[in-house]
Amino acid sequence: MRYQITGKQIDIGEALQTHVQTELGSILEKYAGRPTDATVVFSKSAHEYVCEAIVHLSTGLTTQARGHSTEIYAALDQCVEKMDKQLRRYKRRLKDHHKSRSQPVELSGASSYILAASDGSDDSEPDNLQPIIVAEMETNIPSLSVGEAVMQMEIAGAPVLVFRNEGSKNVNVVYTREDGNIGWIDPASS
Repeated sequence: MRYQITGKQIDIGEALQTHVQTELGSILEKYAGRPTDATVVFSKSAHEYVCEAIVHLSTGLTTQARGHSTEIYAALDQCVEKMDKQLRRYKRRLKDHHKSRSQPVELSGASSYILAASDGSDDSEPDNLQPIIVAEMETNIPSLSVGEAVMQMEIAGAPVLVFRNEGSKNVNVVYTREDGNIGWIDPASS
């Protein structure tokens, strides 16, 4: 497993790096089986230390957690505790479905764009309706079942997830509705 441990404008010592590897390694070994890499970033926000961890699993799923405290080791412990809870839920759901993925998640490439937001101060009509592209990036769309997509969205704490449905091979969307339920968009096959 590959660890990338960094600090934003703070120095990360060898002892903290070792502590991160042992703490994170123990929960990943217990629940995840084959994690591929982990990124841990420490930063300072006012009087608190913030620890953010992102772990990529060999199944293609990603889990992330964030902890904050007045001490850097306590922030790490809080982050690891949240990740432990997420991975425990993930493993329980996999057992509940009696299905373990034997092959890694298939990823397909796609373009991702960031569009400029309108400032809202001008009530006049724009000259054209073409949005201004601020940035263009490459992103990956995973091939998942609907249940795995919902699980990935919840683990990531994201409001929406775009994925390729393993059953129909169509691009689908799952999202969190305002009422707290999960919405699923499955376009009709033509």
